Amino acid sequence: MKNVLMMNTQEEPEIEIQDVVEEVIENVKLWSLVVFNDDVNTFDHVIDTLVDVCDHAPEQAEQCAWIIHLKGKCGVKNGDYEDLVAKRNEICRRGISAEVMMK
Repeated sequence: MKNVLMMNTQEEPEIEIQDVVEEVIENVKLWSLVVFNDDVNTFDHVIDTLVDVCDHAPEQAEQCAWIIHLKGKCGVKNGDYEDLVAKRNEICRRGISAEVMMK
């Protein structure tokens, strides 16, 4: 019995590039404001804080509060580092644990 080596002679498929997307890295929001769960603050306090500090709609703030409660933390806002640090400081001033983290 002979060993036969078969080669694939199919041509490479042609690939057509339809759109090239370029995004300036300076415009990418690399930072996230993360709020952590605790056993001290009420849902209402967290919701009110997110509405006041992060400009969330009440429904959005409530959803974030549930995620914080169930998962232990939630990224509540993305943005520029300096802007998020100011928001983090205000959230912490209100007794809620938060950090600015790279996404």
